[in-house]
Amino acid sequence: MLPTCVGEKSDLFDVLAHVAYALAPLTREERATNAKGAITSHFNSKQQAFLDFVLSQYVKVGVHELDKEKLSPLLNLKYHTIADAMADLGKPEEIGKVFADFQKFLYVSAA
Repeated sequence: MLPTCVGEKSDLFDVLAHVAYALAPLTREERATNAKGAITSHFNSKQQAFLDFVLSQYVKVGVHELDKEKLSPLLNLKYHTIADAMADLGKPEEIGKVFADFQKFLYVSAA
């Protein structure tokens, strides 16, 4: 049985992997920490700062913070305006690519 506190701090992937394959679940914080090394080597410093912010939201709130519909609200929360985010991170399509691409590093050790 999965301890309740772990289930609340893990995302659905870990809960299902635990139930189906008896894999030890990781908390969202552990997943975020594990992903930071890959993020450091694949993204520039400005992108890393944004992704660190996204990871902190993921840890606090949950996996739904990684939905593509959350990108604009996250940018507004971090930068206050989309224009400021674009000045720091580039064109909207580049920002979207960074947001989507980094997520694979959350689950790479589980694959």
